[in-house]
Amino acid sequence: MIAELNRLVDEIEAHLSDDLDLGALARRLGSTEYHLRRMFSSLADMPLSEYVRRRRMTVAAADVIGGDRLLDVAVRAGYGSTEAFGRAFRAVHGATPAEVRRDGGPLRTQPQLRFRLTVEGNTSMDTRITDRPVFRLVGHAARVPLIHEGPNPHIQAHIASLPSEEHARLTALSGTEPAGLLQVSADVDPDYTEGSELTYLHGVAVDGATATPDGLDAIDVPAGAWAVFRTSGPYPAALQSTWAATATEWFPSNPWRLRPGPSIVAVLDRADDFSTATTELWLPVERA
Repeated sequence: MIAELNRLVDEIEAHLSDDLDLGALARRLGSTEYHLRRMFSSLADMPLSEYVRRRRMTVAAADVIGGDRLLDVAVRAGYGSTEAFGRAFRAVHGATPAEVRRDGGPLRTQPQLRFRLTVEGNTSMDTRITDRPVFRLVGHAARVPLIHEGPNPHIQAHIASLPSEEHARLTALSGTEPAGLLQVSADVDPDYTEGSELTYLHGVAVDGATATPDGLDAIDVPAGAWAVFRTSGPYPAALQSTWAATATEWFPSNPWRLRPGPSIVAVLDRADDFSTATTELWLPVERA
């Protein structure tokens, strides 16, 4: 995975003035665009699209200071007009091209990334791979923003808005793995951008042939393999640490990659105040 990401960075540098065909590159690398984007954003701590924009504006800044015609700089940076280029330039550097040309700055430089493998993994991960037939997730869904660290207040508000009897109803409907009440994230931005919207479903898993009960939303899940990571500890910190470790430790050292699909958290046990919990994180995977 590290070699593939470094090849991706090299290809970005070669295509700063045009659009990189990420799907074609992923196929040449024996991967998928979905997996490359998710691994890049997890390890670089920024979306792939944001990295490309920062690199383009870093290179463009030198041309602006050097006195090149602004339209020529904009075209080389992949923009069709000086207005669009100026907006992107200001978003990165905090100043317009004219101000930077006059004052020599300020500039916020994005160095070219280089991914390196570090020896970690001193904490074992409780993981299993399971193949599941078609199943359906049913429950109450809402569109919420993605938040990487700490509790998500939008999800908390969504769950709190449900009557207590609805939780009991959902629990009684649970009919297959993953068992129990589930926290489901679907339609997630491939770049995993902080603040981007996703579909959150508070619900349970049922057999694929089970009809969706009245008043509930449904997500149909195709057959496939899942990597299941069990963790215990402070909630949600322990779960979020495990989620991060899947990208930094587990995927780079195992012959699996992410495939499109919802991510699922099953809460197996928890303290009354939810300060600690034992959870299972279910991620859809395929052989790399």
